[in-house]
Amino acid sequence: MFGNIDKSKGYLFSSFSLQDILTQQTQKLRQEVEALEANRLLNTAPEDLKQYLVQKYYVEPLILRREDWYADTAEVQVDVRYDSRRFIRDTGRPVYAPGERVDVYVPFEGDPELFYAHANQFSSNPPRAVVNKTDLLFRYDSPSDAPLVDVRSSVERVLNEIEQYLALQRAMIQAYNQGLANQSAQCIEQRRTRLLAQSERVAALGIPVRRREDAPKTYAVPTVQKKAAPKLPPASAMPFKPEPTWAMEQYEQALRIMQDMAIVMERSPEAFKSMNEEALRQHFLVQLNGQFEGKATGETFNMSGKTDILLREADRNVFIAECKFWKGPKAFKEAIDQLLGYTTWRDGKTAILVFNRGIDTTTVMNGIDARVKEHPNFKRAVTWSHESGFRYVLRANDDAGRELILTVLIFHVPA
Repeated sequence: MFGNIDKSKGYLFSSFSLQDILTQQTQKLRQEVEALEANRLLNTAPEDLKQYLVQKYYVEPLILRREDWYADTAEVQVDVRYDSRRFIRDTGRPVYAPGERVDVYVPFEGDPELFYAHANQFSSNPPRAVVNKTDLLFRYDSPSDAPLVDVRSSVERVLNEIEQYLALQRAMIQAYNQGLANQSAQCIEQRRTRLLAQSERVAALGIPVRRREDAPKTYAVPTVQKKAAPKLPPASAMPFKPEPTWAMEQYEQALRIMQDMAIVMERSPEAFKSMNEEALRQHFLVQLNGQFEGKATGETFNMSGKTDILLREADRNVFIAECKFWKGPKAFKEAIDQLLGYTTWRDGKTAILVFNRGIDTTTVMNGIDARVKEHPNFKRAVTWSHESGFRYVLRANDDAGRELILTVLIFHVPA
């Protein structure tokens, strides 16, 4: 990760600045985003690309596993020419005496090269050790006739010093890692904004843009040499076409209007006792169209089939809602599949309104959450503070780069 390091003297935390390395990592992240092919970036879900960048440029802090240390001993010939207890006239050449070697190994987790990086605070007298791939080595050689060396105390003293340096490192690395998500999102958004503005300028020319004959139809995942390294998420290589979006604020407003129907049902239970899905759907449509005004008619939200609520823009659906009574996990999966069968814009907003009549609420909620998360199109759950609902992100059937927001609302219908 960090290039060549002079390790010959065994000094730790003294070869280079950790701050410089973290700054270089941030620069590499930005450079990778800027180097992505335009359609590749635009056709990749921003959240997926962000997660890839966070995983790739995350720096794992060092952790000493002191409880797993162990020692090896061996007979060796020890150079005693500088031993003050001996009278040696010529110190220009080695003088050997029988002795013992004690090697103490302390395993660690993390990138070994970080042992050579100093934090913003450091001293001119750093600790010393041999850094191997997965452990630190502390070596002690002593002649057989020398006083016993307290190896354990010596090693523990150095380890305590190393821990102080690692604590300083850890604070800097933690701050860097915590900022990775925002840094990645910012880089992606800046590049996407520039590319979309460029697409609009090209579209304004009114001149067709020729697609290269040798351009790939799909993007292959690049070969990654390092084991377990994150891979770029798959994306279509087709030219990106800017599409209309329904603002998140409007989506949330529509959901709030539908949530308020729960209060209506509580206040007039007799009116809803015998209603089926289609009749209940009509009540939601009345409330929605009373708050939203369409471009050409008063009805922005329209019916489709017996249980669907649609908001269309051009030839695609910006918002889809399914109205379903809870009939078990299998039927709920069919509702998800039906919803995914619609053609939506890139950031389609969807909802499933689950009507529960007489079934334990916990059973219904557990069934919903389990069925969504095991669906092949499930990507992630989204934190959403609602006591009778969930929010998820699913991928579209025909394009992994297209994401759909699915909000599930549960309504208790009088029995």
